[in-house]
Amino acid sequence: MKPDVLVPGIHRVYARIGSRDLFEGIWPIEHGVLLNSYVVQGSKATAFIDLVKDWEGAVGEVESQLESLGLNFSDIDYLVLNHMEPDHTGSLGALCKKNPNMKILCTKKAVPLVEAFYDVRDNVQAVASGESIDLGGKTLVFEETPNIHWPETMMTYVPEDGILFSCDAFGSFGQYDHCFDDELTEAEWELLIPETERYYANIVSSFSQFVTRGIQKLADLEIKMVAPSHGIVWRKEPFRVINHYSRLAEYMNGPAEPEITFVWSSMYGNTAALVPIIKEAIEEEGVKVHLHEVPKEHASHVLASAWRSSGLVIGMPTYEYRMFPPMYHILDVLDRSHVNNRKVMRFGSFGWSGGAQKQFDPIVQALKWDCLGVVEYQGAPSNEDKKKAIEVAKALAASVKEWK
Repeated sequence: MKPDVLVPGIHRVYARIGSRDLFEGIWPIEHGVLLNSYVVQGSKATAFIDLVKDWEGAVGEVESQLESLGLNFSDIDYLVLNHMEPDHTGSLGALCKKNPNMKILCTKKAVPLVEAFYDVRDNVQAVASGESIDLGGKTLVFEETPNIHWPETMMTYVPEDGILFSCDAFGSFGQYDHCFDDELTEAEWELLIPETERYYANIVSSFSQFVTRGIQKLADLEIKMVAPSHGIVWRKEPFRVINHYSRLAEYMNGPAEPEITFVWSSMYGNTAALVPIIKEAIEEEGVKVHLHEVPKEHASHVLASAWRSSGLVIGMPTYEYRMFPPMYHILDVLDRSHVNNRKVMRFGSFGWSGGAQKQFDPIVQALKWDCLGVVEYQGAPSNEDKKKAIEVAKALAASVKEWK
């Protein structure tokens, strides 16, 4: 692989990570992910923005690309750490041994993390919003953007070229053969948009209020290019991804899109018996349904659908007086991600005793969900149960369509 030229003097050096591992140890990356670092060369100094960890040969790949630019790690004067998560800092300890004189620039909150994670204390300099470093014809200006998505995060801006290095913000899952938005094929676009939304839902959604604040802080910058640490570089329409993130942040408290995420589990088919009936009733009202069966489908995809949907259908049986465990996990993920203010219905079977609803009710209250109805029954659903399920499903669909 070869480095990509963003503008003269600024390059992307990167690594392609496959689908073998889980991102953050949790999220599947069926289409892989990109680890992007950036080299900014001025007349007086050279800066390296965000590292990679030694993941599937990423460090060696980045070193090789640096060498093609006539550089190696010992030539770096400044290392900018926008974010301390190990996928962006994992090779820091080894790099400091190769280049002990390099200055490390990060926020004040990141300084103790540099020591805690990598036992590095020397040449670590805290920077704050508005401070800058002159590289000679290229200036690095720093803007703290806390909790996107760790408390110590910041972004780095080069005003001469209007390039914003945003680290995890404005990123996405997936590998792309092309670096820039104006180069992508139709197939790459078809992958990029849903993988951007899944990345946001999985990685960033819990911090949506801080995304909104961070975007507001960037309002006065003349942004010509957005260069994140995962995914593509946006040079033709940088505000397309910024505005998309802004809209995704708004989904936290609803309304989101006029769609319904239908997530269900079943033990012996009695809960499953209502799935096609409810789905058909919703679709008859002209509302799009995202159907997920758990635990067969990973929570990553359920969360991505739920984040963009104004409505939820939760189907689960009672299991030993409580919620079916795989569904409890899903609801815990939705709770942690603050999937608030949704229109909801729940249905499910029980055997000798109910109990799932008692555990479900506090979640509804905590997330401020509007539950339009519950269809709970012993054993198989009766005709009355089916009729009630259709009525509640249609009411849910109508509510979602009307919610503005």
